[in-house]
Amino acid sequence: MQIECQTNVGRKRKNNQDTVGTYVNQAGIVLAIVADGMGGHLAGDQASFLAVTGLGAVWEATTIADHDAIGKWLVDRIQEENDIIYAEGTNNPEKYGMGTTIVAAIPLNGQLLLAHVGDSRAYLVRNHEIKQLTEDHSLVNELVKTGEITKEMALNHPKKNILVRSVGVPGRVDVDLSLLTIQENDQILLCSDGLTNMLSDIFIKSIVTQEISLNQKVEQLITEANEAGGTDNITVLLMSFKSDGKEAYD
Repeated sequence: MQIECQTNVGRKRKNNQDTVGTYVNQAGIVLAIVADGMGGHLAGDQASFLAVTGLGAVWEATTIADHDAIGKWLVDRIQEENDIIYAEGTNNPEKYGMGTTIVAAIPLNGQLLLAHVGDSRAYLVRNHEIKQLTEDHSLVNELVKTGEITKEMALNHPKKNILVRSVGVPGRVDVDLSLLTIQENDQILLCSDGLTNMLSDIFIKSIVTQEISLNQKVEQLITEANEAGGTDNITVLLMSFKSDGKEAYD
C-alpha cells in the first residue's frame, strides 16, 4: 500500500482550514484523515487541526488491531474530539461556532474501515469506475434524498455548504462507519469539498486512473481544481493497493 497526500489553500481563500495526516499505531496499522474546518477568523483551521492531530496522537499510542475494536475506538475518539472542539469554541468568543468535517480510513487485512462526519468524501476507484463511499451530511443532500431538488440542482444550490452534521457540536455526534473489502489495484481517495465542488467524479476518475505516480495524481487533482476556480481549500489523500507499487507502509 502506498499513500500520498497534499493540501492547498486554493485561489480564493486567505488561509487553509483543511488538515490532512497519516499516522501508524503500535500494531503497524495506518490511520489516514482529512478534515475541513469551519468558523470565522482562524477558528476553522484550528478545529480541523485539533481533530486530525488529536486523533492521530492517540492512535499512535494504541495497539488495537481488531475491526470491532477499531470501529469503537474511532467513534469514541471522534466524540472526544467533538467535545474538545466544542469546549474550545464555547470558551473563546473569537472561536464561537468552530467545527470541522472528518473522513478517516484504516486499511486492515484486505478491508478498509471508514468513519466520517460532514461532507468531506471517500471514493473507491476500481476497474476504471469511481464510486462515492460516503454520504454527505449536508442540507442539499437531505433535499436530494427527499426529492425536493435534483442532483443537478444541488450542484449550484445557494445553501450547498450548510452541514447538518459536523464535529464540534454540543452533545452527541453521529459518526457513520462502513467496511469495504479491498481488491488488488484499488485506489481510495479521501478529499475535502474544495476538490469535489470544482471537479466532477468522472474527471477525478480520469486523473486517478492514469499510469502516473500516486504523487503526480495528487498534484494534478489539486492543479485542476485550482484551474477550475479554486474557490475553496483543496485537500487530496490517495491510497493505492497496487501490489507491484512502492510500499509506503507495511
